[in-house]
Amino acid sequence: MAVTEQKTGTMAVMAIIAAVVSFFFTFTGHPFWGMISAIISIPIGIIGVMMAASPRVGGGAMSIAAIVIGVIAIGIAVLGFIGVIVF
Repeated sequence: MAVTEQKTGTMAVMAIIAAVVSFFFTFTGHPFWGMISAIISIPIGIIGVMMAASPRVGGGAMSIAAIVIGVIAIGIAVLGFIGVIVF
């Protein structure tokens, strides 16, 4: 029986990058782009979780982390919007 290596899923990597970039945009004063990036990271993370169900593809935990970070980033971006409007 041949053993195949698991490879980290591309969608998992893209989701975590989008989630982290959303914080970058929000904290540099662009909460709109931070919100867009966070919203994009969530469905990509969901796709990554579904792809990680295959034994040949890894990255399930990374996709779940990206979804959680994306949800938190949406909250931070909303606070950023409020800060832009008030100040």
